[in-house]
Amino acid sequence: MKFLHMMRHAKSSWNETGLSDRERGLNKRGRRDAPRMGQALSQRIAPVPVTVSPARRARLTLEGLCEGWPALGDFHHAIDEQLYTFSAEDLVAWLWDRDDVEQSLFIIGHNPAFTDLANFLVADFELVNLPTAGYLQLALRIDHWRDMGQCCAAVELSLFPRQL
Repeated sequence: MKFLHMMRHAKSSWNETGLSDRERGLNKRGRRDAPRMGQALSQRIAPVPVTVSPARRARLTLEGLCEGWPALGDFHHAIDEQLYTFSAEDLVAWLWDRDDVEQSLFIIGHNPAFTDLANFLVADFELVNLPTAGYLQLALRIDHWRDMGQCCAAVELSLFPRQL
């Protein structure tokens, strides 16, 4: 059994014209939601290292999570260029390459990739849109990341900012 923790970055800002997509930060709601989600998740799951997209809004989401969940901040987190994608197929390929010693992965990235990945992995799951700062924990009925495929997972936990 493997576990995949997925979080979409918090709400990004569009206020600074001229910034590239990668450089957009978080707006007021995003800066509020990330620590709140960290605090809420700290009461539900054990902290694990996080791998995050290099986009500024994703990195700031991780910082906010750690602010609300100090034990998460004690871990070494990684930035991975391949998580700056909007394609579920890219995420599947990335996950297939993970070391099997890792039983649990926590990733922060982007839509539509995260919504599409969840719908691909979970049978009869019809998530229309993983909201900003939305979190899913999936239990995958596999022993090797390479064996991950369609309908191999179940949702163990979902938590969205509007539920807080």
